[in-house]
Amino acid sequence: MILLNFSFYIYPVNQLETYEGVFAKYVTPTFARIPAELLLNSNVKFKVVKARKGKLGDFMPINKDGKPQITVNGNLNPFAFLITTLHEFAHYQTFLKFGMKVAPHGIQWKNEFKQLILPLLYHEGLPSDIQAALKKSIVALKASSCTDLHLSRVLARYDNPDNVLLHLEKLPETCTFALEKRIFRKGVKRRTRYECLEISTQKTYLIHALALVKKLDDYG
Repeated sequence: MILLNFSFYIYPVNQLETYEGVFAKYVTPTFARIPAELLLNSNVKFKVVKARKGKLGDFMPINKDGKPQITVNGNLNPFAFLITTLHEFAHYQTFLKFGMKVAPHGIQWKNEFKQLILPLLYHEGLPSDIQAALKKSIVALKASSCTDLHLSRVLARYDNPDNVLLHLEKLPETCTFALEKRIFRKGVKRRTRYECLEISTQKTYLIHALALVKKLDDYG
């Protein structure tokens, strides 16, 4: 997994080429203009951050500087980064139109997100498997890509092949694994999560099928 050891801010300077150049580091160049134009036409601070557990991106209506802020994990593969960025811009646009009076992932947000996603569906640069997964996803839109298991699995195909972490669902039952410096044994599946026994405490926890874990082949 590629982890960024820094974060940086993109400040609006009315230079589309500058924005495209920065986004091209995180999305495929053919898609760099999409987030660049969104940022150019917004009053939001955009921040690329180190990987976080439990979230791919985040929208804050008012940051410490009094401005709206979007953050996106910098270790995402190009297509996951793009879709997460659009997810967060949908939050920003919903906030501009409705303030804090609507649910975070209510119908207003869903409508904004669909409008941002639709142009991707017919873009020749989008792989056919992601295109199909997105089409299926927006029919019954989930709160985020991480809760849409099918879309998340398809996006994971484009992760760094050198990644030593695996999705929990890829491990065989009874396999031991490490997660956040804790060691578990995988159990049976309960909908989107697995019952996993923590070795040290003998307590059972429900862990998401797409949690990134390290397999421990030789753990005794």
